[in-house]
Amino acid sequence: MLTDEENKFIEYWDKNRDKENKFMHQLAYGFPRGLIFSLPVLLAVIFHDWYKNMIFISKSQLIVILIAVMGIALFYTIFRMKFNWENNDQLYKELKFKQKKDAQPRL
Repeated sequence: MLTDEENKFIEYWDKNRDKENKFMHQLAYGFPRGLIFSLPVLLAVIFHDWYKNMIFISKSQLIVILIAVMGIALFYTIFRMKFNWENNDQLYKELKFKQKKDAQPRL
């Protein structure tokens, strides 16, 4: 027997399964978390004057570092959202199997 929470998840995943697998949806919802993940590196580069013994960072190096940080954020976003989608899809399949098994008459 499925709980109410499991039934709600099945209904939600039936409606949103295809939408959440689209790249743009994953990018829109995951990129803020990716930026938060890469925020410490970004802050260390932007405020590099706080440590006086640090080497000088030129404008071109700063641009390369910013591009690298955005690449890290994008990779983290895609990886994390795909991982979450796979976990949700696996849970959905397990719950559907359990639902189908419960619906079968017992001998």
